[in-house]
Amino acid sequence: MQKSIKVTIKGRVQGVGFRPFVFQLAHRYHIKGTVQNNMDGVTVFAEGEEKELQSFLLSLQTEAPRLSRIDQLNVLEVAYQGFQQFSIIESERKGASSLVIPIDTAVCDDCLQEMNDPNDYRYRYPFINCTQCGPRYTIIEQLPYDRPYTSMKSFPMCERCRKEYEDPLNRRHHAQPIACPVCGPRVTLIDCNGQTLDGDAIEKAKQLLLSGAIVAIKGLGGYHLACDATNEQAVQQLRTRKRRPNRPLAVMAASLSVAEQMCEVKEEEKRMLKSPEAPIVVLKRRKTYPLAPSLAPGLQTVGVMLPYTPLHHLLLDEEHMPVLVMTSANRSGVPILYNDEQALQDLKAIADYFLIHNRPIVHPIDDSVVQIQHGNVDFLRRARGFVPDPFFTTSDVHEVAALGGQQKNVFAFGRNEQIFLGPHIGDLQNMEVVEHFQREYEHLRTWMGVEPKVVAVDMHPNYETWNIVKEWDVSVIPVQHHHAHMVSCMEDNGIKSSCFGLILDGTGYGEDGHIWGFELLYGDASHYQRLGHLTYTPLPSGERCIKEPWRTAVGMLGFYLGEKGYELAIERFPDKQYEIRILRQMMEKNIHAPKAGTCGRLFDAVSAFLHVCTQSTYDGEAAIRLAELVDEEHIYEPYPFKLKENNMMEIDLAAMWLAIAEDVKRNKNIETIAGRFHQTVVSAAIEMIRKAIEKHSQYHRKIVLSGGSMHNRYLVKHLITGLRKLGFIVYTHQKVPCNDGGLALGQLIIAANRRERK
Repeated sequence: MQKSIKVTIKGRVQGVGFRPFVFQLAHRYHIKGTVQNNMDGVTVFAEGEEKELQSFLLSLQTEAPRLSRIDQLNVLEVAYQGFQQFSIIESERKGASSLVIPIDTAVCDDCLQEMNDPNDYRYRYPFINCTQCGPRYTIIEQLPYDRPYTSMKSFPMCERCRKEYEDPLNRRHHAQPIACPVCGPRVTLIDCNGQTLDGDAIEKAKQLLLSGAIVAIKGLGGYHLACDATNEQAVQQLRTRKRRPNRPLAVMAASLSVAEQMCEVKEEEKRMLKSPEAPIVVLKRRKTYPLAPSLAPGLQTVGVMLPYTPLHHLLLDEEHMPVLVMTSANRSGVPILYNDEQALQDLKAIADYFLIHNRPIVHPIDDSVVQIQHGNVDFLRRARGFVPDPFFTTSDVHEVAALGGQQKNVFAFGRNEQIFLGPHIGDLQNMEVVEHFQREYEHLRTWMGVEPKVVAVDMHPNYETWNIVKEWDVSVIPVQHHHAHMVSCMEDNGIKSSCFGLILDGTGYGEDGHIWGFELLYGDASHYQRLGHLTYTPLPSGERCIKEPWRTAVGMLGFYLGEKGYELAIERFPDKQYEIRILRQMMEKNIHAPKAGTCGRLFDAVSAFLHVCTQSTYDGEAAIRLAELVDEEHIYEPYPFKLKENNMMEIDLAAMWLAIAEDVKRNKNIETIAGRFHQTVVSAAIEMIRKAIEKHSQYHRKIVLSGGSMHNRYLVKHLITGLRKLGFIVYTHQKVPCNDGGLALGQLIIAANRRERK
């Protein structure tokens, strides 16, 4: 007996070859009807025998394209219409959007095979793509995802491409960015004066890179600056021109084989490198491979990615060009460049040549960065390949937004049961970044079809997000920074009930007006209790301490050890005697010396005291270089410390500083001192937690670990081991960063809970 059903499918079902997939299933099961994209997802009308319809529905869910994700599938029996065939019909653009926007993905093996086949008409074509790979988010102007609403609209399809596009059995059926050498985008090589160079642009660029040139390359989500990663002179030149003396530079390896020659690559790291998302993966370097020494000064690791666009594959090869520096092309503190005119203007003093193309980038996006930490993916930056994929929640987040933090800014929206995190914006320190924030926020808000009524912001009164939100007619909810970190990790793990949170972080405005960042909390999204923290010490000269960590060391030494501390400071920093006297006066008179108890500043101070890093040239440099000295598999003996047990527990590190100073005086191995310091942080945190459960035995023994310092492998490994011995279930972040890039997720959930209570 013939039946007729309507199937509505929500999820990541546009831009992934879903309609052609449905079409092919319909033919397999002799089903007639239609499939259509709309502002909700995909709608299918299907008519056929009941048994065939059941098989059709099962295959829909079990055989869906690899890039698709079905979040909701509803089936409704409807009146029989008597369709004569099965067809893909024009998209419907009515109603509010509940679409999941498709993500950009690395070029697939099928396309690569065609690109490398001399007999294929897309041979060596740098914009080859299909329904299973290529640009999506970065080229979309509006929804639904159809070619006229993308930056490909200015490239009319040739007859050959149109034939593939319209063939339901073809891999490029309704592949919106479909293109070929006849009708698609093209690559051009120009010099820094804007003059076009003749010949094969890609081959010419390759030769220039081999000769030591710096080339700005327009990619999927913006411009990269590239040079030969084995050429020390070229890398130094790039650093000098970009004014980036020490910050590690990411590299792109021609293949997994090259990556394995350069670095130790574990199974999970291989999986991430080869994944459709193709992030940068932080790997341990092999000393035998001839990478330029200045690639990542003071570090044993390097960020590695594999080619993820056809253009990258054409530029690199194992024999002649095995590895390139591939770092984002932007001036310090401004967003990634993606506009051709702006790039030429901003980069002409840095790049010798520009390899550009004429497919406009609508939404710029940085490369994602991950590391594998004890078998788990640890996001340092969630961007290309992951944004704007949603998270699902049981909280009522509809029409709630969160604006994130001042650093590593990422915003978030709630729509129905979904949470959307925006792209990596960066530090909100100048108007260019703020305008980038506002532009991307408005784009995503419009796409989502939401009008937030409630907006969460960090409670720090001087954060730029307050200036942004004051222009809006919304209810504003201030959220404490470390409570947001805690709830972000809870939501990341699906935890709703109260638990402990250990937040080790660089900074964050506290409810008492001091700077928090080494916090033991207990609570949930609606409330929290602060149980303990690191003793507050002064930051003489305030924010200057972040870039000059020796100042933080002076503050801690003076606070903890008094006269002896200042003497030690002069011994360790003899060229700073005058400044140390000024800093001492600031501390004694309490002038421009805010109180802070943060893990990040503690690491800075020890790093500076040990002469590992006294001047920080990039975010977290002092702490990162200190962590590089430590063997995470080794268990070190902690230095002495004191836990003060008043109403609020406090970790006092006076004894630790004396012991470190003594070890330095005796010329003890610096790696051992760094390791013992790391273990002191672990032991002090665990002792504080042990005392907390003695006092509050009724509290659940569940704990989340969050904050930027939780990127430190030694801390996380040994905290987990120690906490499990105390009977705790320990949770770390899964899908968002533990740093401020994950802050908006926690802010949004907290604001949603407060709205409910009101």
